Amino acid sequence: MKLTRKVLQKQQGSSVKGRGFLDGQMLIASPGMRDERFARTVIYVCAHSSEGAMGIVVNQPAPHISFSELLVKLDVIPEKDKIQLPNRADVTVLRGGPVETERGFVLHSADFFIENSTLPIDEGICLTATLDILKAIARGTGPASAILALGYAGWSPGQLENEMQQNGWLHCSADPELIFGLDIEAKYDRALRKIGVRPGMLSSEVGHA
Repeated sequence: MKLTRKVLQKQQGSSVKGRGFLDGQMLIASPGMRDERFARTVIYVCAHSSEGAMGIVVNQPAPHISFSELLVKLDVIPEKDKIQLPNRADVTVLRGGPVETERGFVLHSADFFIENSTLPIDEGICLTATLDILKAIARGTGPASAILALGYAGWSPGQLENEMQQNGWLHCSADPELIFGLDIEAKYDRALRKIGVRPGMLSSEVGHA
């Protein structure tokens, strides 16, 4: 976690945007992605700096577990309270990446904030990785929009830039539908269309990133 902590600290201490980093952008795996773990993935970049990068995959559902089951597993709520969760507690559980897959990261709208725990990222999107936000969601007092990701994607210094130069990734601006949309399977094609690329027609287009 040392790398991620350094990257997030760099992000938190910076108030200057537009320096060429991809904070708050979406990465789109190119059709030629060699790493099968990231094939057809869309990743929200939480932090990107000279220290490396960290992001959350937003279009890979976590298999065999629901949000309510996860709350029980983490002792946020007792088993008997599963059916009493408020409607706002119906949060999508995603496979956020191959690093620290037992740890939960909540991407959410900026209407919820925990001092010293919530990291504002960009355009009203925040990241919180403590049990407090899960407890708030279970009570119905959490953010209006949220996804819970198990694990994250991380890159060492210069690694993401190198992968982009090798045409491994495209990128586009983020929007709430790409992050929080319920049609998870459609996110990859939607992200491609956002940069003017028709799904299935990528060849020379890959150099866009």
